[in-house]
Amino acid sequence: MSRVGKKPITLPKGVAVTCGDSTVHVKGPKGELDRKLPPLVGLEIGDQEVQVKCDKEGRQSRAMQGLCRALVQNMVTGVSAGFRRVLEINGVGYRAEARGGVLSLALGYSHPIEVMLPEGVGAQVEKNQVILSGIDRERIGQVAAVLRGQRPPEPYKGKGIRYVEETIRRKVGKAGAS
Repeated sequence: MSRVGKKPITLPKGVAVTCGDSTVHVKGPKGELDRKLPPLVGLEIGDQEVQVKCDKEGRQSRAMQGLCRALVQNMVTGVSAGFRRVLEINGVGYRAEARGGVLSLALGYSHPIEVMLPEGVGAQVEKNQVILSGIDRERIGQVAAVLRGQRPPEPYKGKGIRYVEETIRRKVGKAGAS
């Protein structure tokens, strides 16, 4: 039984949700988002809350109910407050620079790495931190994963790109011969 799917989604002030033929449209002060709904679920839109309902009973429809509720909740949060993801760059000579829609990274390779930011994702660089922000949680997470994948943190010296909330278990290096 989906416990997440049964919870209603409360709408903040200034956020409007409309549902067409299997698509949901969320509009708020920060922007607009659209998403196609899975075929087994539907939305009941009230004044200040949205409820996700199953069309049929079954394991698959309950799973889709929870998924759909989480996706719509992320859309509502994105258009009202927005999302941020912070990455930290550790290493001697490792740098990042944001220019327009391009993030240029110097990560110890023989060449700089340039990552094109998708529409709707902004980047700021403060000292050794890259701050990604936008209204679509999925896009921000994907860009953060691509950046982290350019130089994942290594356990011996801790060099690389990591999420700020991530902890890296450090390993002891090779012991000296005695």
